[in-house]
Amino acid sequence: MIKRALWLGVGIAVGAVVARKVTSAVQAYSPSGLAGTARNSAAGLMGSVRDFVADVREGMAEREDQIHEAFSRGVSLADLDESDVDAADLMGGHRDNGNGAGKRR
Repeated sequence: MIKRALWLGVGIAVGAVVARKVTSAVQAYSPSGLAGTARNSAAGLMGSVRDFVADVREGMAEREDQIHEAFSRGVSLADLDESDVDAADLMGGHRDNGNGAGKRR
């Protein structure tokens, strides 16, 4: 009798776990579950696009500062870039090529 009660309890517990898993799987594949997944994916994509746009704007601001500096010195951008390279050579030959990755000369 105790053996049957034990197996009945085990069966009820396994049945409850299986029912919860099936219910969550059905919810995930229902229209509202799929819409929620799509919404979360779109939100993640929008966050990535915002980060990219922020990085591009930062790079544009840096380049604009370089252009203003060249204009205030009365030199061309090529001359200004060459003077930056010469200064970088004095500091160990490491130059920032504008994308964050240094370039060895």
